[in-house]
This record gives sequence, C-alpha cells and structure tokens, in this order.
Amino acid sequence: MRVRSPVSPEPGELRSRMVEQQLRCRDVVDERVLAAMERVPRELFVPKRLQGRAYDDAALPIGEGQTISQPYMVARIAEALDLTGGERVLDVGTGSGYQAAVLAELGSYVDTIERIPVLAEQARANLDAAGYERVRVHVGDGSQGFPARAPFTAIAVAAAAPELPRTLYEQLEPRGRLVVPVGRRGVQQLQVIIHSPEGPAVLRSVPCRFVPLLGEEGF
Repeated sequence: MRVRSPVSPEPGELRSRMVEQQLRCRDVVDERVLAAMERVPRELFVPKRLQGRAYDDAALPIGEGQTISQPYMVARIAEALDLTGGERVLDVGTGSGYQAAVLAELGSYVDTIERIPVLAEQARANLDAAGYERVRVHVGDGSQGFPARAPFTAIAVAAAAPELPRTLYEQLEPRGRLVVPVGRRGVQQLQVIIHSPEGPAVLRSVPCRFVPLLGEEGF
C-alpha cells in the first residue's frame, strides 16, 4: 500500500499558529500588531533554503552576517512603538525588509536604512514581491538615522547599540518614540525611549539579544 507524504501546512496557517503560539500566548496584546504579523508573508523575507523555517520561533541568517529577527522581537518592537496609523517611521537595520513590512502594515510611512548594499537591494526585491512598494529603502549608516526625512514619529532599531544613539534620538518629533536594544554584545535591554522636554525618558526595557549596530554611533 502506498503511503502518502504528510501535507505541509499552508503559509497562512503557519502565520496563524505563529501569532497564537509565539505572540498572543506571551505578552503581545496589541490586536493591530497581531493582525499585521498575521498578514505579512514572512516566507518571502528569508532565503529560499530556509523558507521551511520561516515561522520558527527564532532569528534566521539572511547572509552577510545578519539575521531576520525572531517574530516575537519584531512584534515587541512594533507594539512598543505604539503606532495608530499615518505616522512617519524610520526603520534602522533593514536586513531582509521584514520589520519594515510589518510597520507598513500598521499604516505607517516607512523609510528603512541598511548599511550593506547587497542586503538593501535584496530587501527592495523582497518588499516588492510582497507588495510593499511604498516602503523606501536607503543605503547608509543607520546609526546616523536619515536626516533628509526627519523628524520621525517613531524609530525602530533592529541592532544593538552600546548606548543611546543621540543622533537617532534627535531625529524624533516631540513625544516621539525610539525603540532600540542597548548594551554590550550579546546582552542587551530593549529600551523604549520618549523624546521629552527634559531629555530622553526610558519608558521601559526588557532583556533581548540582537546583532550589533555598526556605524559611527554603534560598535
């Protein structure tokens, strides 16, 4: 008797499982963020050889020593930005473009900056393939932000800085939010920093682990 091979779940089913098992059952509660994570086709933002692992609860390599962040951390960053729609957002450390796509799903106008040209070009292709042509991808030192488009309502950083990147902070609107991992290599805190009249105000932080932010105000 011929034995049938098991049928692999469809990407949409895998996304739903990811949202329920990796995000909702932890501490991600913003329904807009959960819905955005369920809409973005993560499999289009990982190398083809890893597409079968696209919805793993893990960061995955994308080449050039960089990774696509764990879905949970992408959701935590998006939730910490507290977006409601229509904001101008800077995404630092484009990588594969996945975080930028999630931010665009939240109704934001997204500029994203990547220091490695080959990754920036691949991110453009990934975003186009997934239907996010309006996300603007730039090549440059992300630790210096993108002054041509500043000020921003929110800035998301997907790499760890040794301390608060002052240039990024200064590119925020009043009451704007900067979400950035801060600490030494391998051990950091994901900080939510508010641009206040008195200076940077750290709203909260949680332990995390990101690749280092390279550049003038990075490692």
